[in-house]
Formats: sequence, structure tokens, C-alpha cells
Amino acid sequence: MKLTEIFKKNKYSLSFEVFPPKTDDVYDGVKTATEEIAKLSPAFMSVTYGAGGGTSKYTLDIAKSIREEFGVPSLAHLTCVSSTKETVVERIADFKAAGIKNVMALRGDIPNGVAGTEKALRHYHHAVELVRELRDSDGDFCIGGACYPEVHPESRSQSDDIRYLWEKVEAGCDFLTTQMFFDNNLLYNFLYKIREAGIIVPIIAGIMPITNAKQVERAIKLSGSFMPQRFKMLVDKFGNDAEAMKQAGIAYATDQIIDLFANGVTNVHVYSMNKPDVAAAIQKNLSGIIGKNA
Repeated sequence: MKLTEIFKKNKYSLSFEVFPPKTDDVYDGVKTATEEIAKLSPAFMSVTYGAGGGTSKYTLDIAKSIREEFGVPSLAHLTCVSSTKETVVERIADFKAAGIKNVMALRGDIPNGVAGTEKALRHYHHAVELVRELRDSDGDFCIGGACYPEVHPESRSQSDDIRYLWEKVEAGCDFLTTQMFFDNNLLYNFLYKIREAGIIVPIIAGIMPITNAKQVERAIKLSGSFMPQRFKMLVDKFGNDAEAMKQAGIAYATDQIIDLFANGVTNVHVYSMNKPDVAAAIQKNLSGIIGKNA
């Protein structure tokens, strides 16, 4: 099922992201974790794509397994950095053959160093080129793209961000998923601006549950996310107590999601970090809300 159909069908949708293993020796453990999350019957699950396509075979395997074995719609990520045009065309054909209907088109992270940058961007420079590649294929895909409630780390301004976002939608993006954020007001302001710019596709809010203090530094490094004072106080108070921090992080993420639902943001995607217990706890906290989809 295409995600756009799910968005129309469900009053609220809660979905989870998982990532494939980097090496063969941990494949079984990752597969078990993703299956436990699939058993929660989320609206859909997304499966990320390794840097440079290094774990692309696992992306396809897990996305296919989620759909075929558990009946959960899957969203397979595809990045173009460090990939040749031939490689991307081959991956698209693989997705089509496997019956994958939903694809997240991303540029991907650029390697450090000038030489690495030149090599990585040899065939593709921006995600919009990958969107066009997918749209021009005969796969009949539902195509997603990324967006940033806060300014993209490489952008000069939010107005530039929104202009590039509009180009992706014009090229064929059917929906957009946000980078993580920890202050809902940032998203509400962003939504106002992109709607004013004529971007009307569904927006999926990306939420990252911070369940240990070490994740904070990583979250800031990856996305440059603004950390509101109430969240900083939470980490300061509970960061040294693993169990307390986990519970507080789940509660904070749950509170964010409830506020989003209450303010008209109906589709939320949780970056679960392959943690079935965290995914299950958040879903349980929202059962009285999302359970009314039927």
C-alpha cells in the first residue's frame, strides 16, 4: 500500500524507522529487533540505507520481510551520494521487483574531505535528481523526501531550504518527512511558511526519543537541533540514571506526539533506533488516541 493511501485512511498514523546492520555478523540481532517492532502493527516502517549503499542489500531484505511476513507497509530509503547512476537504476529495479511501493529519496551524507566530496557527487548532486530518477522510472512509486523544520546545516537560510523543497515536490515528491526536532513550535512555524510557499503535500513529523544522555550530543551533531530548556533540564536531572532517563525520554517524546496530534499534525514517524521496547512504550502511551483509527 502506498503511504499516501494510509494518510487518507487513518485519522492518526504512528510509524517507526529502523536501520539495517552494517555487517553480516549482527544481521540476526537487527532482524529480530525489526520484527519485534513490526509486530506492533505500526502504520508503516521505514528502513534506512547505509552510507554509500554499503548495506543496501539489507535495506531491501528487511523492507520486503516487514511487508510480506507481517503485513506492515514498508518505506525503503535510497540515497544517491557515492552511487553511480547505474547503481541507482539497479536499486530502483530491485525495489520494483520486490514489490516495494514506497521509497524515500535522499542525497545522503557527503564524506569528509574535498576528494571524497568530488567522488561522492560525481553523478548526483541533490536529492531532487534522485526524485526525478524515481518518477521517470516505471516503478509507480510513492516518493518521499526530507525536510528540516530548522535550517539545513548546509543551507544559507530557511528561504533557500523552502525553495529547494518546492523543487523536490515539483519533481515528484508525494510526501515529506522532517528531521528530528525537540520543540514543536519550530515545526508549526515551518509548516506555516511552507504552506504559504505552496507546498501542500503531507508532512510526517520525525520524533527522536532520547533515552540516554549520550544521544543528545549525537542528535545535535547530526541535525543541529535546538534543545529547549525543559529538555535540557530533563537530561541534567536524569542523565546519569539509565532507567530514569529512558522513562523520561519516552515521556518527552510521547508528550511531543500528543501535542502534534492535538494541533493537526496527524502523521508522526518515530526514529526508534531499533529499540522495540521504546517503540512499544510510546505506542502504548498513545493507544487511546491512535486506537480510534478504526
